[in-house]
Amino acid sequence: VFHGRILARRVVGQETRYEVEVTARYRQRFPLVAREYLWVPSTCGCPELLEGREYLLMARRHVNHEHTLNRILLQDGGYARPWTPREARLVREAARHC
Repeated sequence: VFHGRILARRVVGQETRYEVEVTARYRQRFPLVAREYLWVPSTCGCPELLEGREYLLMARRHVNHEHTLNRILLQDGGYARPWTPREARLVREAARHC
């Protein structure tokens, strides 16, 4: 779970790739750097993440069996909410208990 600002959106094949500036990390099972690519397995723009806006995102690290693909994946129906101080507080509190 992390707080990020969408810098760019690009359709690549049958997927959408977002360039994200990682602002804060709440629940971290894998390392994140200041800028990451977030992949969505569709081109429909679902969920709709707008450039320049900030979101709370829950994604997972996806590594294929050959270990040739290592990326951050926002699954269909994944958690992507506009960032607000209230949302950030709720996620911080939940991260302390989980």
